[in-house]
Amino acid sequence: MNPLMMFLMIFGLAGAFAYSAGRRWSLLQVGRSEDRFDDVPERVKGTVIYALAQKKMHYYRLAGAAHMLIFLGFVVLLARSLILWGRGFDPSFNLFILGPEGFLGLPLGHAYEFLKDIIASLVIVGALVFLYFRVIKVDPRMTKSGEAILILGIIMTMMLADMLYDGASMVLHHKGLAGCTGRNLEPEYCEAVRKVVAPLGPAPTHALGWAPFPSPAGSFFATLLAGVPRDTLLVIAKIGFWTHASLVLIFANILPYSKHFHVITAGFNVFFRNVTPRGRLPLMAPSAEAIGEMVMKMAEEPAKAEPVGVNKIQDFTWKAILDFYTCTECGRCSDNCPAHKTGKLLSPKQLTLNLRDHLYDHDSVLIAQKHEADRVGAALARPDATTEDNGEVGPYRSEPEGLQAQPSAEVEDASKDLVANVIHPDVLWACTTCRACEEQCPVMISYVDKIVEMRRHLVLVKGEFPAQLNGPFQALEVNGNPWNLARMDRANWAEGLDVPMMSENPKAEVLYWVGCAASYDDRAKKIARATARLLKEAGVDFAVLGQEETCTGDPARRAGNEYLFAMLAEQNVATLNGYKDQGGVKKIITACPHCFNTILNEYPDFGAKFEVVHHTDYLLGLVAERKLSPKTPVKGKVVFHDSCYLGRYNDVYEQPRDILKSIPGVELVEAEGWNRNKGLCCGAGGAQFWMEEQNKDRVNVKRTLQLLQTEAKTIATACPFCQTMITDGLKAHGKEESVRQLDVSEILLESCLEGGSKKEKPKKAAPETVEAPSA
Repeated sequence: MNPLMMFLMIFGLAGAFAYSAGRRWSLLQVGRSEDRFDDVPERVKGTVIYALAQKKMHYYRLAGAAHMLIFLGFVVLLARSLILWGRGFDPSFNLFILGPEGFLGLPLGHAYEFLKDIIASLVIVGALVFLYFRVIKVDPRMTKSGEAILILGIIMTMMLADMLYDGASMVLHHKGLAGCTGRNLEPEYCEAVRKVVAPLGPAPTHALGWAPFPSPAGSFFATLLAGVPRDTLLVIAKIGFWTHASLVLIFANILPYSKHFHVITAGFNVFFRNVTPRGRLPLMAPSAEAIGEMVMKMAEEPAKAEPVGVNKIQDFTWKAILDFYTCTECGRCSDNCPAHKTGKLLSPKQLTLNLRDHLYDHDSVLIAQKHEADRVGAALARPDATTEDNGEVGPYRSEPEGLQAQPSAEVEDASKDLVANVIHPDVLWACTTCRACEEQCPVMISYVDKIVEMRRHLVLVKGEFPAQLNGPFQALEVNGNPWNLARMDRANWAEGLDVPMMSENPKAEVLYWVGCAASYDDRAKKIARATARLLKEAGVDFAVLGQEETCTGDPARRAGNEYLFAMLAEQNVATLNGYKDQGGVKKIITACPHCFNTILNEYPDFGAKFEVVHHTDYLLGLVAERKLSPKTPVKGKVVFHDSCYLGRYNDVYEQPRDILKSIPGVELVEAEGWNRNKGLCCGAGGAQFWMEEQNKDRVNVKRTLQLLQTEAKTIATACPFCQTMITDGLKAHGKEESVRQLDVSEILLESCLEGGSKKEKPKKAAPETVEAPSA
């Protein structure tokens, strides 16, 4: 072993890596600042679960198992790399405690040797699995690149080189140094052999052959090399040694320039993940007034204004840039994205890659701009700083030193608007905000917040958004509902049910938040009526707001209209807190997952903290307490469709199913492979309910087909918007007459009140009929 060569290799390659890593660190700081050190215990817990235990890898079983094997190999074989580097300086080096003689009487060296061989063999198996998916049975979700093949080749070569090194060393060890004292062998050769076998201890007395312990892989290669001449064995041992020792560092230098950068960044990305509720979008400002001021300043002094949403790559936070670094290009996000699966332009993976590539393509300019901004900021912070007419600050130049050699076109290109130049607008407006991408991402990259941030800039600053949203935006502002129907008609759904109003009973402990859909849509009104009848049957002290209720603002916020959302939120929070101050509203229940998510997870930012429960969860409690008794059989197969904002956002999966299981006659079936956290979106979220889809392959039609394939005669939902979309999907498949589509509350009502929802006939029709947009 050659100490000088090892020194040059380690410090040369380590220095090159340090330079590349430093560039990436500087580029990371281009993003806006953000505090990500809150709730450290939860962050550490998540790092253990998602980064170390790799909880999400099993979503794709074979690929997940292969990745976990390779990951385990990197962890276990790190010690082996340290040992080999150490042997470059001291041939007998065994990391102090892993020698063949043991440590404190414990055979740690043999135990590690056995573990290393087993894991290295499994790493090769894992790499072969990935080669199979990339060369033989190509998985379309993965990015096709020669880089991936190169990395897999490096990994397998490292493992095989290590095994060859062990095998050749074992054979030399068994043959001993016979002849080295005579004239047959050169002294230099003998010294080289001594260095190779130095870590192995005294010469073995047992015969050479395969042994399952302590070195199953090394002894296997030793049996293959048993008849090889000693000079060739020495060459093989040296090649194996230097190949493994150098490839580790070469691999490290490839990382910052490839998708495998996630080897370094994934753990950090998981630690710094969002630990706030999944249904809570980042708050732009604490009030509508503050948002208005931000927008006005952006219009008047854009260079000095706080970014409104995201328009340029620098507007993203450093954590978003860390997301870009960490993308593994596995394609799990796009493979589960409803928009991508139905041929829309949106691919969450490609969105991330486009933003990352734009960032990398202009790293020099962006880093120089950041350094100059920091320099000027530091100068201005000095007590004696002065800003002169020529733009200089004190003794400092105003022109960025790093930009002097940069062509102006490149500087402009680095700061160009992302939408239209880097990201097509249709990519953003295809998103249903269903979070399927985030649920599937094994390294906890977020997508919805980035899309909504870009929508915010388009809507609030540029006024660019789909024409179909004009009507809902105006309607929400004027009448508090996206259909622009009269506020005074908001409680018409309750006609004949004697439902109390909060204004009449301000101390009512339970507030039933009806929502816009169940207040105005004729079909969704039946959900509200069924829920109210069940609450009355159970003797619940509840009331509704009636005309005092207005839209929570969810569709406005997801569409990027943060100002309108804040206006509606402030109005609703004032109403809710007003009744809370009077001793009422101990609990809020709602049948709309979007209202549920907004009031529970986003209204606390505006000063409203309440216990919020989805109606399926609350009704299940009433069934468990025997205040509701399902008794009339509802016979037949029933399949439940998971609402995104109920399931993936808030983990309400089992409560609706448990209600259905409690109903006599119900045979609950599942859409295999597409249920619970993998349930396909209905297509209504993210304000898509009011927009036309970008092509003829509609999300709701695809989702309905998945449900129909279960052969269920009833499709149960727990969201009024899902109900509309699935109903339209049944019409598209010509199944509207043969398959029922009911809310869970309606099915429960049939059983509790002897077919109550079937028998109920409102005294008179609603004055206006709301038709959902074509789906």
